[in-house]
Amino acid sequence: MKITDPLATPSYSLADLCVLADLPLRTARYYVQIGLVDRPQGETRAARYGPQHLEQLLLIKKWTTAGVSLERVSELLRGGEEPIPPRPRAAGSIEVCSHLTVADGIELVIEPGRAGLSPEQVRSFVKGVMAMFSQVSGAQSAQAAPKSKTSAD
Repeated sequence: MKITDPLATPSYSLADLCVLADLPLRTARYYVQIGLVDRPQGETRAARYGPQHLEQLLLIKKWTTAGVSLERVSELLRGGEEPIPPRPRAAGSIEVCSHLTVADGIELVIEPGRAGLSPEQVRSFVKGVMAMFSQVSGAQSAQAAPKSKTSAD
């Protein structure tokens, strides 16, 4: 990485850019070749990449990791609409779901993988839902209790 003036825009070699984006050189070259990443300033070993190239590579990596096709990534980089639609469920795919029965008639389905939740986050979420339900149902029964006493009198 070459920075001569601290206020100047950073300039990276392809190798440095790939280290920052955590991508193989071959992949970054391919993305430039097919037009997903802007061409660098200069050519061959003298080519320099800037922050916009790094941002493009990081976005491409994020989207492809989420299962977005390179064609759709290209549309998104050109200003296509976000958010990215969730991946359709393929026939024969397996998903792990948790079913939380809050009360009779109230069931919550949690798909941690699709929601991006860790097991600790799921447990915390469940505790929060149950606490909120207790608070809401307690408030309802407290409101209903005085009415039943006055109607009995």
